[in-house]
Amino acid sequence: MNRRRFLAGCGAVTAGSALRQVTKLTTQHVPADITLTTAPIRVEIAPGKIFRTIGYNGTVPGPPIRWPEGKPISIDVLNQTDSPEIVHWHGLWIPSSVDGAMEEGSPMIAPQGRQRYSFTPIPSGSRWYHTHTFAGHDLKKATYTGQFGFFYIEPKENPGDYDQEIFMALHDWNPHMSGGGDASMDVSYDYSTINGKMLGAAEPIRVKEGDRVLFHILNASATLTHWLACSGHPMQVKSMDGNPVPVTKSIGAVRLAAAERIDLVIEMKQPGIWIFGETREGLRKSGMGIVLEYAGRQGEPRWLAPPETVWDYLQFANSQKAAEPDENIRLVFRSKFAGHGDFDRWTINGKSFPHTDTISLAQGKRYRLVMQNESTDDHPVHLHRHTFEVTSLGGSTVSGLMKDVLVVKGRSTAEVDFVAANPGMTLFHCHQQSHMDFGFMMLFSYK
Repeated sequence: MNRRRFLAGCGAVTAGSALRQVTKLTTQHVPADITLTTAPIRVEIAPGKIFRTIGYNGTVPGPPIRWPEGKPISIDVLNQTDSPEIVHWHGLWIPSSVDGAMEEGSPMIAPQGRQRYSFTPIPSGSRWYHTHTFAGHDLKKATYTGQFGFFYIEPKENPGDYDQEIFMALHDWNPHMSGGGDASMDVSYDYSTINGKMLGAAEPIRVKEGDRVLFHILNASATLTHWLACSGHPMQVKSMDGNPVPVTKSIGAVRLAAAERIDLVIEMKQPGIWIFGETREGLRKSGMGIVLEYAGRQGEPRWLAPPETVWDYLQFANSQKAAEPDENIRLVFRSKFAGHGDFDRWTINGKSFPHTDTISLAQGKRYRLVMQNESTDDHPVHLHRHTFEVTSLGGSTVSGLMKDVLVVKGRSTAEVDFVAANPGMTLFHCHQQSHMDFGFMMLFSYK
C-alpha cells in the first residue's frame, strides 16, 4: 500500500469529519481571526509568463500571517478545489488534531468544505504554512503548487535592531519528470521565483546606504535546494528554522534545502544596483533572484559571485557535547529502485510508509534519532510538532543548534535530540515531495 491508497482508505472518515466541522462552524457564527481560501489561480511570474496553479487567497505566496507569540488564533480554511485538502502549520508546537497532517489525525477538508484550525502559536520565529497532500506522479498537486505562505510568530521581546524587514519565499515552477533510461526519475523545473516573480519582474528591494536589513528567507520548493548570495554583501546568519543560532557568523552564501528557513542581516555598504539570487547561473537565469537597489543609484543590476562557500551546520553550533539522551532510536534510510523511468521507493528501517513502524515514546524523555543515510541522496528530514537539537554530524559532536528540518547528506550519519513534550501522533518524513510520497515517512506516538 502506498501513501495514495492510505489516504483514499481514510477518505470517508476525513470527509465526514470535515462536513461535521462545517455544521459546527455554521452554528457558531463566530468569525475566525484569519480566513484562507484554497482555490485555482493564475500566477504571472513574469510579463506574459502565466501558470495555472492552486494558491491561497489568490496570491503566491499566500497572505503572510504575523501573530503574537502565545495569543490564541483561529483560522478558517475554505477548500474551493475538487480534491480534499489540508494545511500544515510547519514548525509550531500544536496538537496533532490541528497540525495539518492527515497521518497524525488532522481531518482532510472535503471539496467545497471548510475547516477551522484553533491553536496557540508557539514558539516564536519564522514558521510557515503549506499543503500536506499527496502528489505522486501528478506534478500539479501538493507542494508543486503555490500553496505556501509565511507564518511569523512575533517574539514577546524584539530588539528591532534593523531598519527594514523583508520576507522572501523561493519556489520552482513548471515541474516535469527528468532522467530515465537506466536511471530513476527525478523532478526538474523550467522557472524559479522569489515571492512569485522571476528575476527582473518584481519591484526591487530599495535600501539606503548604511541600512541594516533583516531577511526572512523560506525555501518553499517541492524538491530543490537553493544557494543564495547578495552580490558583494556578507550575510550574518541570525536564525535557522526560526530559532536563534548559538554562533552568529557572516558568510558569502547560504544554502536552503526544501522547507528550511534562515534569518540573516545584511548591512548595506556597497552602493549600486545588485542581484540577490542563486549562486548557480542556470538557476539564476531561470528566475531565482531579485534586484537590490540603493537610493540614488541607476543602471543595470550587476551580479558579483561570492567567494567559494562550504556550507556546514557545524559552524553555527556550539562545539560542546550535548546532554545524554534517555534513549537512542536508530533510523536507516535506503532507496529501492522501482524501475526505469519511475521514482525510487524509500524505506526507513527496511519499510515504506504506511508499513513503517510507529515508535512509542514516553512523555518527558529525551530521545536521540541516530540517522544513517545509506542512499546517495541528501534528505531534508522534518519532525512535526517539535524542535530538535542537532547533536552530531558526520561524527562531530555539537550542541545548541535548534531546527525542525535537517539535511542528512548522502552516505552520512546525523543525530538529533528532542524531548517528548507535545503528546500525540507525530510525523517524521523527508520534505522532498517525491521522497515523502514514495515511502519516506513514519510516525511517533505518545500520550
